[in-house]
Amino acid sequence: MDFADSPADAQFRAHAREWLAVHAPVTRGRGRVSWSDDATLVAAAREWQSKKAAAGYAAVALPREFGGGGGTATQQVIFRQEEERYDVPFGVYEIGLGMCVPTLLALGSDLVKERFIARAINGDEIWCQLFSEPAAGSDLAALRTKAVKAGDHWVVEGQKVWTTGAQFSDYGLVLARTDPGATKHAGLTLFIVDMRAPGVEVRPIRQLDGGAEFNEVFLSSVVIPDEFRLTAPGGGWAGAMTTLMFERLNVGANIGLIDSSTLIDLSGRLETSTGRASDDPLVRDMIAQAYLNDRGLKLLTYRTLTYLGRGQLPGPEQSITKLVIASQAQLIANLLLDLRGQEGALAGDALGKGWEAVERSWSFGAAMRIAGGTDEILRNVIAERVLGLPAAKRDDTARPFNENPA
Repeated sequence: MDFADSPADAQFRAHAREWLAVHAPVTRGRGRVSWSDDATLVAAAREWQSKKAAAGYAAVALPREFGGGGGTATQQVIFRQEEERYDVPFGVYEIGLGMCVPTLLALGSDLVKERFIARAINGDEIWCQLFSEPAAGSDLAALRTKAVKAGDHWVVEGQKVWTTGAQFSDYGLVLARTDPGATKHAGLTLFIVDMRAPGVEVRPIRQLDGGAEFNEVFLSSVVIPDEFRLTAPGGGWAGAMTTLMFERLNVGANIGLIDSSTLIDLSGRLETSTGRASDDPLVRDMIAQAYLNDRGLKLLTYRTLTYLGRGQLPGPEQSITKLVIASQAQLIANLLLDLRGQEGALAGDALGKGWEAVERSWSFGAAMRIAGGTDEILRNVIAERVLGLPAAKRDDTARPFNENPA
């Protein structure tokens, strides 16, 4: 495992840090930027994306011919690490650039690449990913959205859910069933869908924290040209795995949840009826455990950077990262709010500096234990693919999908 940047990567980090110091809006700790609605967030994100694209930082690891930086996957991670020091508008372009655009680059035709990639990198178009459904989240291959061939196009009917950013997206990757007579994994196909096309209806889902990052998407007789088909009919599962493989490369991405540093800071400043919170033995135990977890994740990131630096892809051990971050953030938030007693019921901005982040982790942490793979699925991945334990027995994978119980 390499703990230090290579000379080339160290130089890249220094240049990125200098550029961000000049161009990034607000340094963390000097007050957070507030985007009151989707329109304000998208406008701020588009402006920031345009700045990064002009400097070659919008998609560091993608080819220059499409507007990328022409750098390495390691340098992409380095830039993200440096960028997270600032309160910049994350969340609008991350799914498109981190998962959708690399999939287009890997699977798309020349027409698709020329039409979409540069515009996504420059910030002209926003992408989302339409995979999960009401009855197909963790078991994605159970999806029921269907696409039927009709001449030179496909007609799609179905429903997707938990689609992040669908309300302001221009295009999306949609996984649909094209052969119900094939086995559940074999009858799928991956498409590009125009999110403004007739028949696409987006309904935001209001969250506990007041936001609406997730959406239901209804697809009613939506027409998709065959040239927007990314895989051979029936090859959609491999295409979806390509997309999810790129998701693994987004190590270190900022999901806005608190860690041990927040617990150390706030418990050290919080006075309770028995004294300073950080002097309580149970709180100190929690601090120690959270710190060790964060240190372990940092070492896991170093391992991933080592893989990337050697031209290798990170493996299924990346499932550990989100499993730990999301569950730990909830535990820390619950503890801190409990330590405030009755005051813990107040809004974060009424409790003082640092407590809005606690409130967000308390309310949004539950969603992050579902999004991107539930805790249970991640544990299965770790058990089967990291520890080598026997796989769970399934009886619905060998027979045709339309013969499985509804």
